[in-house]
Amino acid sequence: MRSQVFVYGTLRQGGSNHHLLFAARYLGRFRTEAVFTMLNLGYYPGVVSQGADSIVGEVYSVTPRQLCELDRLEDVPRLYRREVLATPWGRAWVYLYQARAREAAVIADGDWLRASAQREQRFRSHKPL
Repeated sequence: MRSQVFVYGTLRQGGSNHHLLFAARYLGRFRTEAVFTMLNLGYYPGVVSQGADSIVGEVYSVTPRQLCELDRLEDVPRLYRREVLATPWGRAWVYLYQARAREAAVIADGDWLRASAQREQRFRSHKPL
């Protein structure tokens, strides 16, 4: 039986782990209600349920095997946990970060790919002295 999953970081189209969703069924783009906080954890984001920001992501229909692969990537249940989120396509799993994030920057607009692109652009435009 297929499940739906909401992805917001490296699993999104253009993200470094999107290949794990190659055979998944893309349902659409979605912005959550403003009840989360997105943290910049370096190479990937973490979303926590306490907050007042909405999160930008994509919803996919996945097989049980694909969901297991995503759980492995997200290190469920140690680093992330899965919770249910209402989307326009029905209920979907969302991965919530549960480790302690000391001094992690907040991505206030909830868009990891936009923040990553801006960080990359700043890096490329920096000229050595």
